[in-house]
Amino acid sequence: MNHMPGRYPEDPAPSAEPAVTVTDLTIAAPDGRLLLDGGSLEVRPGRITALTGPSGCGKTTLLRAVAGVLPPGTRLTAGRIEVLGRDVPALDATALRTLRRHRLAYVGQDPGSGLNPRMTVRRLLTEVAADRSPQALRDLIAEVQLPTEGGLLGRRPGALSGGQQRRVALARALARRPAALLLDEPTAGLDPELRHEIAELLRHLADRHQLAIALSCHDADLVSRLADDVVDLSRGAPAPPPLPHTTDRPLPTGAPTLTVSGLYAAFGRRGRRTPVLHDIGLAVPAGSSTGIVGASGSGKTTLVRAVVGLHRPTSGSVTLDGVRLAPTAQGRTREQRRRLQLVPQDPLGTLNPSRTVGATLGRPLRLHRRATPDQAPTRVLELLEQVGLPARFADRYPHELSGGQRQRVSIARALAADPDVLVCDEVTSALDAGTASSIMDLLDDLRDRRGLVLVLISHDLRLVASRTDSLLVLSAGRAVESGPTPQIFTSPAHPVTAALVAGAAQPA
Repeated sequence: MNHMPGRYPEDPAPSAEPAVTVTDLTIAAPDGRLLLDGGSLEVRPGRITALTGPSGCGKTTLLRAVAGVLPPGTRLTAGRIEVLGRDVPALDATALRTLRRHRLAYVGQDPGSGLNPRMTVRRLLTEVAADRSPQALRDLIAEVQLPTEGGLLGRRPGALSGGQQRRVALARALARRPAALLLDEPTAGLDPELRHEIAELLRHLADRHQLAIALSCHDADLVSRLADDVVDLSRGAPAPPPLPHTTDRPLPTGAPTLTVSGLYAAFGRRGRRTPVLHDIGLAVPAGSSTGIVGASGSGKTTLVRAVVGLHRPTSGSVTLDGVRLAPTAQGRTREQRRRLQLVPQDPLGTLNPSRTVGATLGRPLRLHRRATPDQAPTRVLELLEQVGLPARFADRYPHELSGGQRQRVSIARALAADPDVLVCDEVTSALDAGTASSIMDLLDDLRDRRGLVLVLISHDLRLVASRTDSLLVLSAGRAVESGPTPQIFTSPAHPVTAALVAGAAQPA
């Protein structure tokens, strides 16, 4: 099967020369810190090379260096980068832009932040596409498993789920017909079926069209199934522990802290509304954890954004300890906003780039009066320690952090408000398994000690099975099943749930 008829020549002769060669690369931050120390990489046409290692080991830095998009002030202090015979650090700005537009494509870890929020999907694709015909655009979005019907080409990024934004960014990269493709965590935030389909697409591009593909990935199953070559940047770091199995934790009972009733929501454009949520209900007792699962685009992120007041529902209610909340955050009191916190899926797009980590964490401490000015610096360091970051990170800016480090800062910022309800949207997707387990242990401890309510969106069904008490399954904006997590995982009553559980159980 040719996934992209006419886009690439069929069965091109493989090249003997590597498309990407990185030799002993060392990169330093403006303050002299080493972001990457002696990294090497070789990517040949027709092969997929995976970069592995814990958060912060330099995977993203290496890929950005190859693409020539390192943050300002970052210095290459040693080593060499060649892409398709070109010395990347020696290229001027014009030559580098030409290389990236026609021969080298890079998709970052937070692709949604790189999509112009004012452009429709159609404009985002035609901006870079080699073939701008309507049929070519439809072929592109079908290739990355996005619907060709339903007006998706006319939507803007804000009306897409995180998984849909990631696939639009991949479609933009493929629209250029590149020879080399660099992907930073390409399957983060995707459900198991979509991960499998994207993996098949990448394998096809490498095998049939001789693309040279390099990707960073925390998903050991995907790496073992997909990669021809693996480069481990951990430099002797211990192997992450296995994911925990379902526990027999008793289900918390009592009056619900958070209740959602009859919630409907839609996206509007030019006077037309596209419904995305239909009559959703949810009740979460104090100290409990509820998982929300479903395929990418099923409405999970829209639901939690409506709960925290960032998306106005068309009808329905959200109550906190029996008090009905205003439909938007602006209409809620400061105390209500403090008690209900969201950790979003794309931390790069929500962390202020002009603020240090210390200033970012200090702001909610002051705003919600959780620490005096004298206590705030100490409390900032405590928050960093809780999420597994050293004290020195207080002086860093978001662009100086890896994707996993930004995710942990985002979690620490939400915890700084001392919330009663914490809503987490794919908070472990950018973390290695060991760090993800530590973060979930922290949240479990807060549940036990403070009665924290945890609402967890995740495509990692094994994580959901082990860390939640109850489950809500969404499909096409509707709740198709809900109940105790062990019961749903052992005896799913709806075909959508059964398919999700079966997909999570498949071996690599």
